[in-house]
This record gives sequence, C-alpha cells and structure tokens, in this order.
Amino acid sequence: MAVIHRTTMQPTKMELLGAWLPTRPWYAAGAGGPLPVRAGGFRLDDPEGEVGIEFMVVTDGTGPDAVAHHVPLTYRAHPLPGAEHALVGTSEHGVLGRRWVYDGAHDPVLAERLHALLDGRAEPQDQTATDAPDPTIAVVPLTPDGTGAGVELVRVEEGPDRTDVVVRRPGAPAPLVLRVRRVLRADGDGGTADGGTARVTGEWQRPDGTTARGTYVTAFTELAASTDFTA
Repeated sequence: MAVIHRTTMQPTKMELLGAWLPTRPWYAAGAGGPLPVRAGGFRLDDPEGEVGIEFMVVTDGTGPDAVAHHVPLTYRAHPLPGAEHALVGTSEHGVLGRRWVYDGAHDPVLAERLHALLDGRAEPQDQTATDAPDPTIAVVPLTPDGTGAGVELVRVEEGPDRTDVVVRRPGAPAPLVLRVRRVLRADGDGGTADGGTARVTGEWQRPDGTTARGTYVTAFTELAASTDFTA
C-alpha cells in the first residue's frame, strides 16, 4: 500500500513536467503552454512497496484550447538501470529524500501493474489519499487467460498521440499492447478505434471547471495492432 505524504517536492512535479513535456514527440502545446496544471488521474500500488506509480493528467495552456496530457510517472529511490532516456528529472521529497522521476511507460514495474489492473489483480487508488480506491476509474478487463501471471516488458514505441507499451504474457501466442493515450479526448469511442475492447477510462478537470471523461489506456494483441487503426 502506497502512503501519501503531505509534504513538498523541489522541484515540483509541475516544474519537472513543464520542462520535460515539450521534448516529447506527442506533446500538443496548448495556448500559452507549456503551463501544466494537475487535472486528474489515479495511482497503483507496487506490492513490493519500492516504486511509486501515478497516472497523472495535466492540462496545458489556457482557455478552450487547453490540451489534456496523460503522463504516467514512477518515483524511485535509486536510478532505474538503462532508463536514462526516460528520466523526467530528480526531486527532493520532504520525507523520502531524493526521488528519480521517470516516464512510467518505460518502467517495467508500471507495465506489470497496469497489466494487473486490466487483468483484475489491482485496484485504482486515489491520487491524494492513502488506501482509498478511486471509484471514478473504470476498467473493462482483458479476457482472462487463466494464468494470473505477470508480464515482461518487451519494448516501448512512441506515436504522435500515444505510447505503446508492448508486454509478453507467459504462454501467450502474441505480445500484448498496452496503448497509453497521451493526448486525451472526451470522446465516446470507448477505445474500440484501437482495435480492442479492454480499456481504462477516467475523468479530468478542464480549466473552466467542467469535468471530461475519456479513455486513458487500451489493450489488444500485437496482431490486432498490425492493422492501421486510427487512435
């Protein structure tokens, strides 16, 4: 169970993201950006208690042209070997000390926990409260494979508005694609435009105070991903 500490981080998460977001291939600057503002998301627990896992939504820019970006993050007490390319930055946590903050799409712990969420073995948690499930996050699960096993991270592929996290399930005939939507849209496609039905949906707050809802993540086999779907 992740413990949420009421403390400070220097630099803050928003300061780190303000510098990092414009370097991403999927970044869609809003008017006046980069000006990230926390707008929604959820957390997942690491059973080992070592890695903080957060699926953060930030709006960028102001007014009706603000863009909602989905930024999964992991927080570690030590550098993740081989993940220098995915480092968002380091920050001094008021309780835990120095934390290495990573683009979670490249972190094998987040990949395994996201699969566990879609497999019915994990529960979305509130961003700001300890041991508090988040009822606003909805999951349409994967078809059970009967193994209940974890996954191995195979590779990560960046797209114009998404990041595909490709994982392998033991004994599965094809890899599984966990498609992290980076630019969120309040649409009703339910993820089916990606060629699959398993998905995670959630809410975020627009700059005008209204609430939007859309697809955060979809999942499908790599065989389905070979078709040129429009996300």
